[in-house]
Amino acid sequence: MNGPGRTAILGVGQTPFTKASGKSVLALCTEASRAAIADAGLEPGDIDGMVTFTMDDNGEHALQRALGVSALRWTGRVPFGGAGAYATFQMAAAAIESGMANNVLIYRAFNERSETRFGQPKAFADPSQPQRDLHRSFGLSTPAQVYALWYRPYMDRYGVTNEDLGRYVVQARDYAATNPNAWFYERPLSIEEHQESRWIVEPVLRKLDCCQESDGGVAFVVSSLDRARASGRPVVRMLAADQLWSLGSEVMYHYYKPDLTSQEDTERLAAALWAKSGLSPAEIDVMTIYENFSPIVHMSLDGFGFCKPGESKDLINSGGIGRGGVIPVNTNGGLLGEAYIHGMNNALEGVRQLRGEAPNQVEGAKTALVAGWRCAIVLARE
Repeated sequence: MNGPGRTAILGVGQTPFTKASGKSVLALCTEASRAAIADAGLEPGDIDGMVTFTMDDNGEHALQRALGVSALRWTGRVPFGGAGAYATFQMAAAAIESGMANNVLIYRAFNERSETRFGQPKAFADPSQPQRDLHRSFGLSTPAQVYALWYRPYMDRYGVTNEDLGRYVVQARDYAATNPNAWFYERPLSIEEHQESRWIVEPVLRKLDCCQESDGGVAFVVSSLDRARASGRPVVRMLAADQLWSLGSEVMYHYYKPDLTSQEDTERLAAALWAKSGLSPAEIDVMTIYENFSPIVHMSLDGFGFCKPGESKDLINSGGIGRGGVIPVNTNGGLLGEAYIHGMNNALEGVRQLRGEAPNQVEGAKTALVAGWRCAIVLARE
């Protein structure tokens, strides 16, 4: 980015988060996108850029027709799914700051519960990804199995137990219970209930450590900071947007680094974000973490510098990320409690917190970190 903070998230939109939408993925995408454009105070004809994931089935031209966008000047897709979620904002900012587009629509929508069931074991044959067939031959047929294998060394090194993971899940569900958008609205969880849920990958992940499969869509409109200020709409600045993939990194089969307990990628990403934004962890008021599985919350708190390596379990177990904690985390309930829209609903929560519109509003929130394992954005309210 050419100097920090020259872009802003002007509009946000979503569909209901369900387990059976009864709509096509294009219909979900169109609904969320129309809501974001209207929220920005714009018309479809004002949109001239689009960004999504390589895994999104919604074609740009199909969405363009559905919305009535008269002319697209910029399109782009970030690799993968949730691993690149917040790099979509980096790409949108690059388009705006370079003059390639004025108003960029970021979108993500799917029927991951009622149609694709990504978390279920299935046969796989894709010549472009032979490593998946290799690992499946060793019995790694679901994301829970794949990720648990590299969470385990971290947990062993720092003495993190499944009950420690459950302490996070209980706090996430506490937030979800008072969030009307959440699937687990009015359904809090006790640590006993967490520990009674069945093992998925013993001794790492129980059922309630795994994110949901959800139907739904989320969209954003990103514009220049000057345009956002002139709109009269709430201004949520993007102070920094970055991603980091070091040599040897893998999205899922992250088994080939010398030290699997190290948070090297996240630490390097964090250093770039703090330098660009001019902030530090102590100056962040609220944080959302992409948690496809609960251990990533512990690892991310370490990697982004909110505590020393291995001390995240103490921060979580003491209530430090819960209501009134030193750093509220996933105040929407996260991907375990609200919904799994490939992490984009966590970005939505970050924006709403800074607008003062969140169901579980953090009083006086002026800054937010929306974090994935290797991509993140720092937001600030004007």
